[in-house]
Amino acid sequence: MTGIVVVMPKLEDGKAVRNLLVKSGYPVHGVCACGSQALGMLDSLDEGIVVSGYKLSDMQYFELRECMPEGFEMLLLVSATHLAECEGEGIMCLSMPLKVNDLLNTIELMTGTISHRRKKKKSQPRKRRPEEMAIINEAKALLMYRNNMSEEEAHRYIQKCSMDNSTSLVETAQMVLMMR
Repeated sequence: MTGIVVVMPKLEDGKAVRNLLVKSGYPVHGVCACGSQALGMLDSLDEGIVVSGYKLSDMQYFELRECMPEGFEMLLLVSATHLAECEGEGIMCLSMPLKVNDLLNTIELMTGTISHRRKKKKSQPRKRRPEEMAIINEAKALLMYRNNMSEEEAHRYIQKCSMDNSTSLVETAQMVLMMR
């Protein structure tokens, strides 16, 4: 689930950012004043954005970024004096005082990036475990031997049966092997 967690040193500032984002249609999972609370909130999300201040009550932004799970981006809201020293992978910065359009455009860009990454990940073929591959290969070998098929034909046969029966490739291969 994609979500936004706002973590600012002053809770009132965090609530103001949350209200702005919610009014614009973005899902805000929570608001907190310290990094450890933010990390706790991230555990219930798969991916998302952390909108953070520079220095929190228990850590600085870079420490929070190091502890964030994979799949999360950080939007750092920082004063112009600290802007030059803020860097890191997965961190975007906006200078304070905050302009509403800048915040919303940046959040839109970041959610687009996360969405693109999610689609790209889903489009990649699933990696099979070695034992699953062994079952499929054994079923193909049996079909090749018994039915005089090429490897490609045997694979297509297992695929078609899998789709026709709404079963996985591995389950279909297991069925082929049971019919020895």
